[in-house]
Amino acid sequence: MNAIQKYFKYRQSLIDQYAKGDMTKREYLQRNYEAVVYGDIGPFRNMDTLEKALFNYQYYNALAKEMKTVSTARDMEYELKRDYLEKSNYYYSRKDRATLAALRMLDFRGVEAYFVKMRSKFLNGKLFEIVIQEENIILHSTSSLILKCLREEGVFREERRKSVIDDYVNHRY
Repeated sequence: MNAIQKYFKYRQSLIDQYAKGDMTKREYLQRNYEAVVYGDIGPFRNMDTLEKALFNYQYYNALAKEMKTVSTARDMEYELKRDYLEKSNYYYSRKDRATLAALRMLDFRGVEAYFVKMRSKFLNGKLFEIVIQEENIILHSTSSLILKCLREEGVFREERRKSVIDDYVNHRY
């Protein structure tokens, strides 16, 4: 088993613990963040395999969420908050780059996407879910470029659905 496979096995164990209620969403996010940042791998400059693209997705998603969380500290100066939010947006853009790389490797085959029903007014109508059926992979994005590509490839359904992982995406952290 290679390092990427070990990470995804560990991540699945975190997901299982979260699903059972053994950890909170914040604890899950923290442990996943630690696994990608302090692990032995990535991010990869050259995403030449689906595995590497999906790892980069997880890596940058974890960093983006961590920066966003740090930015919510109440006693933080405005400029520092703004810096953390800018970092968060940068990492989300890198995550979207990894998403697009994975979709292109798959040639958009076995992919279905749709808007997710969200409790968050900010994300409702913006966040969409990408399901890679054969791999049992669920990705999320708000990228207009990815949305455009999904529509052009004919895999985006113009409807709102409950997320496959609704309890997770609609739970605040």
